[in-house]
Amino acid sequence: MSGADGALVRIDSRLVHGQVVAAWVRAIGARRIVVANDEAAGNPMRQRVMRMAVPQGVEVLFETVSEAADTLRALGCGPTLAVVETPADALALVEAGVRPTVVNVGNLHMAAGKRRVAPAVAVDDGDRAALRALRERGVEVVVRRTPLVPEGSLDWL
Repeated sequence: MSGADGALVRIDSRLVHGQVVAAWVRAIGARRIVVANDEAAGNPMRQRVMRMAVPQGVEVLFETVSEAADTLRALGCGPTLAVVETPADALALVEAGVRPTVVNVGNLHMAAGKRRVAPAVAVDDGDRAALRALRERGVEVVVRRTPLVPEGSLDWL
């Protein structure tokens, strides 16, 4: 059993931000947030901005997707919120041996070639393929903006 068993992996184009992160940290009792994003891992300015949204007493780590996979597999006990920017990044974590309890699709911005499938969720064929691959690997995938709203439908998947 890996150390990441029990982690919630959240897919959010914005990564770490205000009320949403605070709500998920509170809901799962997370003591740490692992931001798995290659660009943010090397961008101290972006890290400073994101740290402002992290609740006091919660550890936050900024790592590349590869480093985050190693960290999540090695973590000891305690609930963890892992945040990635794309479904492909969530799949990369799982393919590297991370076993989350659930992958939460929370926010994927609209962009060229994407289709809105839920409030705040727009996907393209690559996103859909990655989410399907997660489900094929036995990972529970849900669409949910915050813990206070019901899960959205995955009929589009």
